[in-house]
Amino acid sequence: MYKDHPIFLESISFIKSKLKTNDFNHYEKKILERLIHTSGDFEVQGLLKFSNNACKNALQAIRCGAPILTDTDMAAIAIKTIAKHTNITSVYSAKDWVVPNKEYRNTKTSFGMEKAWLELSQKYYGNKAPIVVFGSSPTALEKLLDMIEFNDCCPSLIVGMPVGFIGVEKCKKRLISSQYPYIILESTRGGAAMAAATVNALLREIIKSE
Repeated sequence: MYKDHPIFLESISFIKSKLKTNDFNHYEKKILERLIHTSGDFEVQGLLKFSNNACKNALQAIRCGAPILTDTDMAAIAIKTIAKHTNITSVYSAKDWVVPNKEYRNTKTSFGMEKAWLELSQKYYGNKAPIVVFGSSPTALEKLLDMIEFNDCCPSLIVGMPVGFIGVEKCKKRLISSQYPYIILESTRGGAAMAAATVNALLREIIKSE
């Protein structure tokens, strides 16, 4: 049985005591607490945005067997550590679809995301549609949005937390203005650790309910 370390629980208790009043629901608060714990930054609270029922629908998808697709190996490894305690989730990295020694018109991650989505979305759709997690690559997020714009199949959730300065805020704004379910960290902030922490907060809720 999975148990959080006492120091982690003490840290979460401290974070709760310092949080500003907010309108987040239970699941959104759990993600906020986890992101602050991961970053050590309380300013995250003002940057975290959710589409309607994003967490509830993502949890339902995970329970139905939806896989999790990430843009980096780092995020995938971090999620697998928690996911293995649920016994219900497959976790993939877009890098698994990258072809060695190939020249790319865009980025390797964008290419890998395109191939990964095309393959996984044929197998998992409806209430099992993949959860797609971005903690690094804005080009990969743009590629996914391009592919699903005129397609009936869309992710159960998009975690939009690529980090950096070139194209990052642009792709996040595009995701916010879309009709797709999302959890976003606005501004140039983000990263694989933050994106993984978001998913892990949801997985912890599943573990606690079992």
